[in-house]
Amino acid sequence: MKNTNIDNSKNTGSAGIKRRSFVKLFGGGILFIFNPFAGLDLFSSPAEQGRTLTKDYNAFLRIASDGTVTCYTGKIEMGQGIITSLPQMMADELDVPLNKIKMVMGDTDLCPYDAGTWGSLSTQVFGPAMRAAAAEAKAVLTEMASTRLKVPADRLQVKDGVVSDIKNPSVRVSYGQLAQGRKLEKYLDVKPQVEDYTKFVYTTKPLKRHDAVEKVTGKAKYAGDLRLPGMVFARILRPPSHGAKLESVDVSGAEQVKGTQVVRDGDFIAVLNENQERASEAIVKIKAEYSFNELKVNDKTLFDRMVGADSRSSVVRTSGDLEAGFRESDRIFESEFRDPYVAHAPIETHTALASYDGDKVTVWAATQTPFGLQDGIVRELGLPLEKVRVITPYVGGGFGGKNAFQQGIEAAKLAILSRKPVMVVWTREEEFFYDNFHPAGVIRVRSGIDKNGLIKLWDYNIYYSGTRGSETIYDVPHVRATSYSQNMNAVQIHPFSTGPWRAPNNNTNTFARESQIDIMASAAGIDPLEFRLRNLKDEKMIECLKAVADKFGYTPSKTPGGRGIGIACGHDANTWVAAIAEVRVDKSTGRVQVLRVACSQDMGLCVNPQGALLQMEGCITMGLGYALTEEIQFEGGVIKNKNFDTYEIPRFSWVPKIECVILDRKDKPPTGGGEPAIILIGALLANAIHDATGARMYQMPFTRKRVLEALKKV
Repeated sequence: MKNTNIDNSKNTGSAGIKRRSFVKLFGGGILFIFNPFAGLDLFSSPAEQGRTLTKDYNAFLRIASDGTVTCYTGKIEMGQGIITSLPQMMADELDVPLNKIKMVMGDTDLCPYDAGTWGSLSTQVFGPAMRAAAAEAKAVLTEMASTRLKVPADRLQVKDGVVSDIKNPSVRVSYGQLAQGRKLEKYLDVKPQVEDYTKFVYTTKPLKRHDAVEKVTGKAKYAGDLRLPGMVFARILRPPSHGAKLESVDVSGAEQVKGTQVVRDGDFIAVLNENQERASEAIVKIKAEYSFNELKVNDKTLFDRMVGADSRSSVVRTSGDLEAGFRESDRIFESEFRDPYVAHAPIETHTALASYDGDKVTVWAATQTPFGLQDGIVRELGLPLEKVRVITPYVGGGFGGKNAFQQGIEAAKLAILSRKPVMVVWTREEEFFYDNFHPAGVIRVRSGIDKNGLIKLWDYNIYYSGTRGSETIYDVPHVRATSYSQNMNAVQIHPFSTGPWRAPNNNTNTFARESQIDIMASAAGIDPLEFRLRNLKDEKMIECLKAVADKFGYTPSKTPGGRGIGIACGHDANTWVAAIAEVRVDKSTGRVQVLRVACSQDMGLCVNPQGALLQMEGCITMGLGYALTEEIQFEGGVIKNKNFDTYEIPRFSWVPKIECVILDRKDKPPTGGGEPAIILIGALLANAIHDATGARMYQMPFTRKRVLEALKKV
């Protein structure tokens, strides 16, 4: 067996990238380069801020001689629908037909740097910036047309990509004719205004997804569908636990499998075979011995360990005086809410194809962060930045889990070691093992109300689950929020990686807050909708609650009322959201059936109402999983969940009747739509279960066993 080592000493880093030759990359046509993110720090690190093109150009478009407009963006399409909504905005700003817009996404050789597709930022941040840039491009084209047609610019109009004289429409020139055989970089000293919403042709119209036909017919290509001549499949030796260290290995059994090549770089050991099944056969024939250093914790003891840990505490929010809050409260409520680790579980596992041609490696990867993967390969394998290209085809779901890109680095390393194109497709077991889970956490709340049902006290304590969504929302005079996190010198809390999971941490915080609100409303004998409205001053939240109540046909009632109706509200990604659900609880089995959900959303300008509706419905459906069944089981560093037989995600039979309301806010900036509705589902169902049965749920998911245990306490 040949051991091959990679020299990591020549890491060039990611700063100081040389300007690309745009002419070489794009050929003919007019190339407009612009900087939509100037002055904006999109949550990037200092290293990421240095990872830009000359003049920090962050988006650009090209108009070809046939009038086709191509927008190049580092964003990727993973089911959220920006492949449709971004062209809608660009078509309106340029005044071109929508079918003339072409998207090139997530290609590090062609697209400008982007920190990644996450946080519901594509539409609310990149979208307006792209609109402004397209408006500038239109103004530049109009100036060019003015010179060519010898007509003053203020006498010209643009329609369907054609610039014409208002007084003499036969005097005209198309964008394509202006672009013929020319290349241009140009800025305007005075930036034009973007199109007024009253003049939109495509934006705000409900359009079907551009990629829908490809995806439902199976024509869409994902990373795992790609093939290259001479390509081999890889399987990699994985440890049995996150606390395991490889001590010895015997690969002779794997070498006996026909066509198998064993590749080793230190403890990184893989088998390669042109036949995928033979690669899987070979990997299990490797005999490996490990030593173990396991944390003494499992999914049952974790929560007490978090609360009792030597933690670092920080007050993230405070107003008023807690002692005064206690004095002003007639009733005090203390609760503890628990949320486990949850997997991303995308249908497409982490996948990558890598090819090493001469001195350049190209990786096609299922990742939310193509430039992050590019930097990772540079860092890990010591290649110059310009010798690494990452291309992201369609991604089959990410939810934050594909911000990580380990599989892409693995494929690149194996392609370099073997000098062959290498496909790495994680098994479902690998997907669970290496997932950066939604972090488990504990929320402890002390709150108080006066005799009029007004909240006077809110003492909110977050243990290890993050502060996103921890805002009080309600009008409370005496508030403190404290976050407890890993103390640098203390024993490690999380035995494996954690990370963003669709609306990171907000699911946990909304579950705790909205459950506590319902607890107080029930104790006060006040309808839960009325209780919320009584304690709210936030007009957006009030309007969302009233809109969803109207859609649902809500009738006020004290809880528990035996109806099985729950309410929850909150905000995420600058979007306000409220929902009402109806459930049925089988008291003999503990089974919770969600019958219907109504949801309202204030998301500012809604670019594509059809796309936004799909996102809301998707959030609600996905949320049923984390609320009812999804939970990682583990012992130390051993992940017990290996497939969907022990980790149950929502099924078609679970999907309730869903009704959505998107508030009309065309005159407002767009906000995020990919995550908000999911934050409500835990609290929504917990409150509905309480209304149906009187049982209060304090730990997600609400499994049948937990529901039955809660019913015993009623």
